[in-house]
Amino acid sequence: MPVPAVYHHHLGAPMEIQIPVPWGYLACLTWGPVEGRPVFCLHGWMDNANTFQKLVPLLPPDRRYIALDFSGHGQSSHLSPGSCYDYKTCLIDLYRTLKVLNYRRISIIGHSMGGVIGTIFTYLFPDMVDKLVLLDSCGFFPIPLEMVLHRERKVIAGHLRRERKLDPIVYSPEGALKRLMEANSSLTEQSARILLKRGTKEVPGGVIFSRDINASVEFSPNFTLEQCLVAMKDIRASILTVLARDGMSAHIENRSSVVTQYSSLVKGFKSSLKEKYQLEEVNGNHFVHLNEPENVSDLIGTFLQEEDSSSASLLSRL
Repeated sequence: MPVPAVYHHHLGAPMEIQIPVPWGYLACLTWGPVEGRPVFCLHGWMDNANTFQKLVPLLPPDRRYIALDFSGHGQSSHLSPGSCYDYKTCLIDLYRTLKVLNYRRISIIGHSMGGVIGTIFTYLFPDMVDKLVLLDSCGFFPIPLEMVLHRERKVIAGHLRRERKLDPIVYSPEGALKRLMEANSSLTEQSARILLKRGTKEVPGGVIFSRDINASVEFSPNFTLEQCLVAMKDIRASILTVLARDGMSAHIENRSSVVTQYSSLVKGFKSSLKEKYQLEEVNGNHFVHLNEPENVSDLIGTFLQEEDSSSASLLSRL
């Protein structure tokens, strides 16, 4: 049965928690009962935990939802000056948080880059994840073999270039809104304002973006399609992929090589996971979960509530 939207009457406003790390803390938003089965919500690149503010209240109220700000994003501490962000930073953030909160087995909802992080985590720790929801993400972000070294050079140069930008730009609140919407054409004004509540901080003369400028360098893994297809064979979790009709696939439709790779990923998941893989398409764009959460909430809620006999068996042994 679809999950009714009246769930938002039960979860209430999120609570903030902080996970201590050597360079400060990781900030999280949490909803639901502490004893509920944990669902980690992972945001996209240069985004923050507020991207789930409108979706989570529409999901089953018996779960414990933890929306994490990755290091250098949202309200989480920045890495020390000169440090480099990459996908392993996010994986370690997730693993640290899971261990501090004493969770042995979790579900994951990942948007965009958060879906990539969630998929790699699910591959690396197959006994720790029972369900994975990919929001406008195909799970992996394969790089053609001939581009791997080129991207490495680009990332190295990018980090050094960002280090020279020491002083953040001060915006008026409306100027920050305009800048965010220019950079993310998929956001509605309401959605952009939600992200800015967590993504900016006040300074004399206005606001600055709270994210670390060094995190703006691309840090997705340099995995080839072949590596991704091999890795997915070790995934044991059930996966729901929700693609937006005007989302990621629409943006890459004229890049035939990329389309072919994403098509191969979907075929690979179907072949490897069989009935444990579900692919759905919904109306909306890349931020459908924030702009129009009702378009995806029933699918996600139903998926989270489906019993997985193998995971139930494992949980009984923990």
